[in-house]
Amino acid sequence: MGYNMAVNLRTKMPKDMTLVVGDMSQTAISRFQEQMKDVGPVAVAANGSEAIQKANTIITVLPNDAACDSVYLDPSTGVLAGVKQAGSSQAKIAMECGTMSLEIINKVRDASSGSGLTFIDSPISGGPLGAQAGTLTIMVGCDEAVFPKIKPLLEHMGSGVRRCGVVGTGTAFKTINNYMSINNVLVASEALNIGAKLGLNMEDLIDTVNSSSGMSWITLKNNPVPGITPGGAASNDYNGGFRIELGQKDLTLGVQLAKMVGARPVVSLETLKTLGEVASDPRYAGKDLRVVYKWLNEQ
Repeated sequence: MGYNMAVNLRTKMPKDMTLVVGDMSQTAISRFQEQMKDVGPVAVAANGSEAIQKANTIITVLPNDAACDSVYLDPSTGVLAGVKQAGSSQAKIAMECGTMSLEIINKVRDASSGSGLTFIDSPISGGPLGAQAGTLTIMVGCDEAVFPKIKPLLEHMGSGVRRCGVVGTGTAFKTINNYMSINNVLVASEALNIGAKLGLNMEDLIDTVNSSSGMSWITLKNNPVPGITPGGAASNDYNGGFRIELGQKDLTLGVQLAKMVGARPVVSLETLKTLGEVASDPRYAGKDLRVVYKWLNEQ
């Protein structure tokens, strides 16, 4: 996700501006530098501290709470440590685009208060295909006055950039969206597996569903049946895409949020059990979430 977002940023930014990138994979950094060598200047940051000292605005796409805590709050290498070391009078902005718990978002927000850093949660939806096409939905939690300053930058990566409210609301929006989406993957996979076992023409079935009330983003944009979505993970033996382990993590966040506010999760508890069973099988571990269709089909 982050790689393709960076490609869109570098491609659409003014050519004389430098894009600073960082990744745990040196291979990914080298590939990006090679790909962008004729597009515009690219610099490298080793950690959050270095990134915020080299740039006034940074965008992070982190996988989980632990990574977010480390990148932002580590006393030596974190973003806030870098803000302190920079000692600049110029305002600094940091946007986190991953799917996190409200707890860590609020922790970083509170730690950033009075530091000279404006922290924003701006989680993304649309998957690897949306990141590549620059059509992500970006759900922004920030003060109203800040939004016009960051929206043009985010529009380099997304076609649906919306302010959800104050810091934390973007994360709430994204958690609820993923709660629905991940459950929809299992529901669509179950239903389409019935069609496959009946010997139905799958293209005709899916076309009919997509013009009827059973349609969802899953059936329409990133179908779990191989060969239906060109470039989708299901058409690449479920490699790439959104790993099933991340689906477990995001749905767990949704269940935790439901319990926090006294809402009752029902379907999601069963979905989590199923995802756990699939992910524990070495044939499916590390695969795209839609591999649940293959798992069902092989039962």
